[in-house]
Amino acid sequence: MTDTATPAVDTAGLSNGAAATLEAGARAAPAKPATKPQRPFFSSGPCAKPPGWHADGLATASLGRSHRSKLGKSRIVHAMDMTRHLLHLPDTHRIAIVPASDTGAVEMAMWSLLGARKATMLAWESFGEGWVTDVVKQLRIDAEIVKAPYGALPDLHAVDWSTDVVFTWNGTTSGVRVPDADWIADDREGLSICDATSGVFAAELPWDKIDVATFSWQKVLGGEAAHGVLILGPRAVERLESYTPAWPLPKIFRLTKGGKLNEAIFKGDTINTVSLLCVEDVIWALEWALGLGGQSALIARADANAAALDRWVQATPWVEHLAADPATRSNTSVCLKFADGAVAGLDDAAKAALVKKMAALLEAEDAAYDVAGYRDAPPGLRVWCGATVETADVEALGPWLDWAFHAARG
Repeated sequence: MTDTATPAVDTAGLSNGAAATLEAGARAAPAKPATKPQRPFFSSGPCAKPPGWHADGLATASLGRSHRSKLGKSRIVHAMDMTRHLLHLPDTHRIAIVPASDTGAVEMAMWSLLGARKATMLAWESFGEGWVTDVVKQLRIDAEIVKAPYGALPDLHAVDWSTDVVFTWNGTTSGVRVPDADWIADDREGLSICDATSGVFAAELPWDKIDVATFSWQKVLGGEAAHGVLILGPRAVERLESYTPAWPLPKIFRLTKGGKLNEAIFKGDTINTVSLLCVEDVIWALEWALGLGGQSALIARADANAAALDRWVQATPWVEHLAADPATRSNTSVCLKFADGAVAGLDDAAKAALVKKMAALLEAEDAAYDVAGYRDAPPGLRVWCGATVETADVEALGPWLDWAFHAARG
């Protein structure tokens, strides 16, 4: 039953003006919506499983087998081959499954490739900041640090491509993405190293512009965590075979053997033991994506979801996009902030408490899970709009966010 009654307001002891204000606010508060998202999974990682997913649908013959067995290795290669097909990855680029999710893949690339020349680190959100820490404080590489505040991008066309450039395609914690790859120089001397984990499968990546890309299954594919994917172009391979870092490399970071690329890693011989259950899970997701029509269908679904959320934002006075420029606004990890004046008088701690209360109210109603913004981002909401989310669920979410805001404020 829909709750349409105006809540009782205790005005005892208040002045007439204060009582009137409180009563007006109570009358303006929306009732609980009648319709809930059928799948209230809006986490930005691990993300919603694909529609129709169920554990009984996974192939299980490889479970309990060695990942180096003929069957186990064939399933790993199958996942890699489907990934290549979906991403339109050219034969010039190699692909491997590596340890420690996207974080492990990025760090493997930085520790193995950087140091041959100066680096430029681009940071406009939390994970980009983390890569700066690795390069400056751990590897101690000569680096130019180019930053922008949450919600914005730096001047990408000012990037010096005589350096190795590390950047995030889509900032998961800021909702800001690069609008295109025109700013990446064709005649670059340095490498372009791209953390693409919230962008891959939701944007057409230009592989001629990207020397290294990383991502994890847990984002746009809705797969499981702990495994990363590393993609190397020919210029990255050339660097690996012509340059040896000054620092020791842990076993899980070693991509060469005898001074040459260890090709076996890119043919299904993983560096360490992978979970074949996770491999079977991502195979299900990849087959689902291919059945939809491939990468273009995934992009279209993410675009439709982001557009549905934007329509609600434009019609709701208390909320705004953190990324002000639509051209740089993510179509997957959409980050929202409170509009100026909507929470007047609240400092960041109070806003964060409000977000926490909203998230708790929504979870208690099974209306939305995990919509609080990232802990290091400005206080606000974050709604995953990737391809595994249904547009109808995004449309049903908006009224619940509105209800939660007013209920939490009340």
